Amino acid sequence: MTQNTPLSPCRLRITGDVRQRVLSAAQLRAHGVSAGEAAARCRTGGPWQRPLPGVYVLHPGPPTGEERLRSALLYAGRPPASGRRGVPAQPGPDTEPGYGEAMVTGLAALALHGFAAAPPPASSDRIDVLVPRIRRLRSVRYVHLVRISEPPRPEQVHGLPVAPVERALADAVAGLGDASAVHRLLIEAVRGGHCEPAAVVGELSRAGLLGRPHVVTAVDSLLAEGRALAESRLYDMVRTYGLPEPLWNVDLRLPGGPHLGGVDAYWLEEGVAVVLDTRAPRHSRLDDARRQEDHDAQWSAYAAKREHLERLGVTVVHLSPKKLRDTREQQVVVVRTALMAAADREPAAYVMILPR
Repeated sequence: MTQNTPLSPCRLRITGDVRQRVLSAAQLRAHGVSAGEAAARCRTGGPWQRPLPGVYVLHPGPPTGEERLRSALLYAGRPPASGRRGVPAQPGPDTEPGYGEAMVTGLAALALHGFAAAPPPASSDRIDVLVPRIRRLRSVRYVHLVRISEPPRPEQVHGLPVAPVERALADAVAGLGDASAVHRLLIEAVRGGHCEPAAVVGELSRAGLLGRPHVVTAVDSLLAEGRALAESRLYDMVRTYGLPEPLWNVDLRLPGGPHLGGVDAYWLEEGVAVVLDTRAPRHSRLDDARRQEDHDAQWSAYAAKREHLERLGVTVVHLSPKKLRDTREQQVVVVRTALMAAADREPAAYVMILPR
């Protein structure tokens, strides 16, 4: 058989669709192409190439970024040789079969999510692919396998299964030693509206990355950026929807008494305070039990402040950055209702208001 010999018994049509240009050995067999015929076409000077074991690109030129991604998924998603019990993973409606439970993660996934700080897959020498821990495949060539006990639900981007931003960030950070690169990625995640800081810190914690000094420094910047963005959303919400102008970022204190805590917005006449809930898992070297204790202590402090203020007649509204981003109209209703209800309540106790 020569390079130009037609394939048999089924003619394989190669189109401009990338899904028809990158195929696994099993998919070629379904088209009637035997392993011997495929190998012959991948010889030096042949029309095809085999960039990864069991994966074929049906043209001789350098694979494009999308072809590299699809070949990585086909390699990582092929069925286990011994056969896995249970119902095999089914592709989503926009996903080509053959990827199994594999999904793109790390920098390649961030590039697909639209991160400017992530290099395009065509120029990267590594593509991270998330697979279940029980898979016995090895990392090979440009495919780096990342194993996880409970894979997240992938998102579909251009027909490719892609890890959620938080998980992709954690996998990208795990492979980066450059503090500035980590900082750029984390800040873009928040500024670009891809995810909330608490979700990122939680995923970094689960990945065991919060003991790295350069990651801790980047997380500090991330949390500060997240709070600034949440405050900006709150300012915009108040002014866009015509709410009365509050006192911004003030501390409340009883005259001659204890400090009652800081609030992000306070309507003096109505006795209504808004507190942005920007808590995140503590980034430290503490074990999981201590982290949980710290998280519980933070929540207890929030609850105690709210209870104390409400005993004094101050209505406290807690708003999360995520709610301000995704359901702003609903949060306006919550705040407006609290302000309108002030007319039916006893006036709040006199408190001192100090700049924060």
